[in-house]
Amino acid sequence: MKTRETDVLFPAHWRRNLWNAIIYALLIAGSLMFLLPLFWVFSSSLKPEYQIFKIPPQWIPNPIRWQNYSEAWTYVPFGRFMLNTLIIAAGAITGNLLSCTIIAYGFARLRAPGKNMLFILMLSTMMLVEPVRIIPMYIEFKTLGWIDTFLPMIVPAFFGSPFYIFLLRQFFMNIPKDLSDAALIDGASHLQILWRIILPISKPALAAVAIFNFQGVWNDFLYPLVFLHRHTNFTIALGLNFFRSSYSIQWGNLMAASMMALLPMVVVFFLAQRYFIEGISFSGIKG
Repeated sequence: MKTRETDVLFPAHWRRNLWNAIIYALLIAGSLMFLLPLFWVFSSSLKPEYQIFKIPPQWIPNPIRWQNYSEAWTYVPFGRFMLNTLIIAAGAITGNLLSCTIIAYGFARLRAPGKNMLFILMLSTMMLVEPVRIIPMYIEFKTLGWIDTFLPMIVPAFFGSPFYIFLLRQFFMNIPKDLSDAALIDGASHLQILWRIILPISKPALAAVAIFNFQGVWNDFLYPLVFLHRHTNFTIALGLNFFRSSYSIQWGNLMAASMMALLPMVVVFFLAQRYFIEGISFSGIKG
């Protein structure tokens, strides 16, 4: 068997290492493109005011001004904004986990005429953009007297979300049906099967739903802007906008507030990233 000249000059492991080096170089370059703005915000949050827009940019603050964080926390009731957002997030996550798991189990396991058509109809509601829904929702919640409360952002979660139902349904369909059939033979009800068999092995998918929901609530600006009026009820997104409009010159404080608003999302993702990645991969949602 003849040996090719390229194999002599560039052995297979050399070519493999070279290809891996190129891939890693491209990934690092792409990561830097996303990390550079974040690093600039973090650097600006520690700078005196005159250094933020300095040309050429000064990446390392000198002197480091940690007071920006304490000032950002006290200039506006930032702690209150964060607590309001956590309350809304906890209610919305609880509602979505309760409702979406039951609905997804029905679509994945139960037999009913027209089930697939109902599932397609449910998914079609995802094509409705939020501005189309916001006016009838406002009229409805105003009639109920819920305006300027957290209820318009919590109660709808107890009626399910199409995307979360789809994600959980895909995960439930990957669970062997023999487990459910065996439990039915033993006399278990569907609620018992869902609670004792399906949910314990669905932690990755549930974590993915919780993270997606938390991210959505934490970054949501439209719904709090429409339904919340008093400053004491503002969320993080509204608080940042209020902070910017009230203290537009205090850019260092605004950057510090932005970093504090970003921190909970980063912490939640890193604590649950293993379950999050498993939930996405087993649900069949891939890039």
